[in-house]
Amino acid sequence: MRIHGSAALVTGANRGLGTVFVEELVARECKVYACARNIRDLDRIIAKYGGKVSPIELDVTNQSEVVAATAQADDVSLLINNAGRLDQLSLGEAGDLSSLRAEMEVNVFGLAQMCLSFAPIIGKNGGGAIVNMLSVASLVAPPHFGSYAASKAAAMSLTHSMRWDFESSGIDVIGIYAGLVDTEMTANLDMPKSSPQEVVRRAFDGLEAGELDIAVDERSEMLRAQLQNGIEDLLAASRKGATALRKNSPLGS
Repeated sequence: MRIHGSAALVTGANRGLGTVFVEELVARECKVYACARNIRDLDRIIAKYGGKVSPIELDVTNQSEVVAATAQADDVSLLINNAGRLDQLSLGEAGDLSSLRAEMEVNVFGLAQMCLSFAPIIGKNGGGAIVNMLSVASLVAPPHFGSYAASKAAAMSLTHSMRWDFESSGIDVIGIYAGLVDTEMTANLDMPKSSPQEVVRRAFDGLEAGELDIAVDERSEMLRAQLQNGIEDLLAASRKGATALRKNSPLGS
């Protein structure tokens, strides 16, 4: 897909990676719909870009708000499902299902609702792409990220299956795999992180090159390569990484 000049919608656009997606889309002369649960959180973006960005109040877990967004953004050919939730808890640490349910609600059901609602619009507009922000946690679950990893693994599976669903409408469904990205979501983790600018640049380069599963940093490239070599190699490497994460996490061991 050629991104330049397209109409694009970004969820979770008020901070972190979402804001960088918006900035890069504006730089490519796209018409951009920026979405956030509280529309006032988009004031900074609107002040910076004015009429180049249209704000939409959107909670991806609220079906009526998703439907309203499809009416407002009916010229979209590129959907970027960036909104996500990370509680940094394993199931055992949480002690109940509240974190798992909350992360599944946003990272799986919210993503799925956005895809179902916008696929007919993208198809009507001549086809395009749906970009789902996944994670290396889609491939292997590190400590303190257990329920998040479960939600991202489910999102990955949906991403793969939806390619068949929407292929006849001319829609590519893209999975973006990243390790830790230097945003507010991971600010409390003292570990190597990728810059959001690099993640977005590599995601868009891969999209325009026709890639469907795009590794956007060294960590994701390594894990995907190890997965190709066999599950035992991947699990062995993940155990080493898990030890480092446990030592560096503010949650401790």
